[in-house]
Amino acid sequence: MLKSPHSSNLLLASLSSENMAALVPHLRVTELPHKTVLFEAGDTIKTLYFPHNGIVSIVVDLTSGEMVETATIGRDSVVGGSAAVADDIALNRAVVQVKAVASAVDVGIFRSLAQQSHTLHATLARHRQFILAQAQQCAACHAAHTLEARLSRWLLRCHDLLGSNDIPLTQEFLGEMLGVRRTSVTLVAGMLQQAGFINYRRGHWCRVRREARARERHRHWRGG
Repeated sequence: MLKSPHSSNLLLASLSSENMAALVPHLRVTELPHKTVLFEAGDTIKTLYFPHNGIVSIVVDLTSGEMVETATIGRDSVVGGSAAVADDIALNRAVVQVKAVASAVDVGIFRSLAQQSHTLHATLARHRQFILAQAQQCAACHAAHTLEARLSRWLLRCHDLLGSNDIPLTQEFLGEMLGVRRTSVTLVAGMLQQAGFINYRRGHWCRVRREARARERHRHWRGG
């Protein structure tokens, strides 16, 4: 049996064969170039994107002109999923931070399929809870954790989504996502590199080691 090109997305791969059979005729594979804005806050969400790879950030724009990330979407998730089970008005902006390939489907079609399938609707409802929990976790980390712990958490999340030790992101970008100055990211990155947890070269974070993962988890659960 041939593997579906859409099964690279873990959320799609988790669906029942019946739900996938109904959904596949409506899915199209599309490329998402770096810095593509999928929707802005206040837009009507018209398309759902199930990434096969890459990273999409859900960000809040502040009145100061700065932005802070509230959720990181990748191959285990869907961009715009709430529009299929609730309001289709975007609360925040979705922007591609690492170029991706995704399976896309019109919101109206997916909503119709979800209304016909309790299990499909339940999957999307659980996903909404996952995104909400991620946003709450980000808020808690911003309030209680050091920048070292927050940066470690972000790098490890990217490592999981990309499945690679090479994360193509600049320090300036990470500063924007974490709500701090680039110089602060540079300082903390130097500490992590000196400790042997990462290697960094211009625009690339490399060698995110298991020791870094254990250290970040220890800090997180201990509230460090």
